[in-house]
Amino acid sequence: MKITMLGTGTSSGVPTLGCCCDVCTSPDVRDKRMRCSAMVETESTRLLIDCGPDFRQQMMGREFRRIDGILVTHAHYDHVGGIDDVRPYCKFGDVDIYADARAAASLQQALPYCFAVEKYPNIPNICLNTIAPHVPLRIGDIDVMPIEIMHGRLPILGYRFGRFAYITDMKSIGEAELPYLAGTDVLVVNALRFVKEHHSHQLVSDAVDFARRVGASRTLLIHSSHHIGRHEEVCRMLPEGVEMAYDGQVLEV
Repeated sequence: MKITMLGTGTSSGVPTLGCCCDVCTSPDVRDKRMRCSAMVETESTRLLIDCGPDFRQQMMGREFRRIDGILVTHAHYDHVGGIDDVRPYCKFGDVDIYADARAAASLQQALPYCFAVEKYPNIPNICLNTIAPHVPLRIGDIDVMPIEIMHGRLPILGYRFGRFAYITDMKSIGEAELPYLAGTDVLVVNALRFVKEHHSHQLVSDAVDFARRVGASRTLLIHSSHHIGRHEEVCRMLPEGVEMAYDGQVLEV
């Protein structure tokens, strides 16, 4: 199974508009972070985790083939703002979107034209599927286990694929969810910055502690703002087994 990190940045992306800090002006391509999204692929199945406003740019230059499903973590704009741009992929057939009940309702409100009874031409042909934590699903030849995490006070979804787990926008997680992550080898998890507590996102120390609780042998940090620092410098500061992810990074699991 191949995982491609399409975007690893926070909601404002990096560089941040109007900012001239060392990170935003860095020449290192690993310091250019689009909004968070990932692609999970086998030879026969391609899934997206979230579809943010940078989706079109993220897919430029990649193989143009069917998208078998979009797994939504939650319906905040930086995670779903690119759904309209899946239109070209509808030439392969309808695109299935998987979201919990709360996110599904938000998508229907934000994109009513996609779900109208009488649709006008050239809109995305998408099929909305409501899913729930702990109810496994199989899409193509990929098994998916949704788990519940807390984005501040908002319950959202993380996803487990075999020995790989992807979690973004987490502030906390219930103890009852940890067994669903047992045996995870590769963990992708959010880390906004090093200091200054945030009401709905983890700091780096939180992410490192969580990785230790899960027992993952390799952890990659995502959803990072420009305040976290430059990629090269941050990686030197992190403990063994923990690294910053970067846009375009490919993992084989």
